[in-house]
Amino acid sequence: MDNSFMFALSLTLFAGLATGLGSVMALFAKQTNTKFLAGSLGFSAGVMLYVAMIEIFQKGKVYLTSSAGEVPGAYYAAIFFFLGIFLIGIIDFFVPSADGDIGTLTQSGQKANCGLKRMGFMTALAIGIHNFPEGLATFTSALKDPHLGIAIAVAIAIHNIPEGIATSAPIYFATADRRKAFYISFLSGMTEPIGALIGYFALRPFFNDFVFGALFALVAGIMVFISIEELLPMAREIEKSRITIIGAVIGMMIMAASLLLFM
Repeated sequence: MDNSFMFALSLTLFAGLATGLGSVMALFAKQTNTKFLAGSLGFSAGVMLYVAMIEIFQKGKVYLTSSAGEVPGAYYAAIFFFLGIFLIGIIDFFVPSADGDIGTLTQSGQKANCGLKRMGFMTALAIGIHNFPEGLATFTSALKDPHLGIAIAVAIAIHNIPEGIATSAPIYFATADRRKAFYISFLSGMTEPIGALIGYFALRPFFNDFVFGALFALVAGIMVFISIEELLPMAREIEKSRITIIGAVIGMMIMAASLLLFM
């Protein structure tokens, strides 16, 4: 394996491991800091929205226009962008969402009934499935543009932390077994590098400028959907103050500054 492959895989693994960090926070913290959690989610959404629309989509358009021509490439970029939104939307529709679980768990310190155990497993399943396209997004971006890959990995890692909380907390409350709660949460995060590897080896024979452009446009659509459908509503459910929008703007500003510094 070459260095670029190992670097991309390491970034994807880093993003997936953040789910385990969230699990540890949920299992050992006496009380979740809702302002910090909401601000982090807003920050992650701001980073993802900015990098998706300003950087990833534009890179995808460049690759597609260089491969297919100026006008067809622009059409392809728009088509693949909305196809990314559509695909992640289909996954989101058929897989149970964890949004409400996080809000409930952070606002209630009471032990739940045995239904929490099922909720934890279903949340782990939902997160595991959602992590497949996220893993491919991180991996392919890092493979083609290491700096962009780092930005995406950090954004995804931040939003994986509350996912770890949503997975481990209900299982722990239902079973009082920290080890089981951590392992299940950890395994749901590990679907991120698995998704990256499956996607990479399935698409590897077809990699060219058009395929990379299409993947970048798809990734941009996926990240926009995750931001506006999951991260921002989740943050507002956890904390009703303006901390969410403040976090989002700060995230955009920091991402803009980092992209400008490495031009």
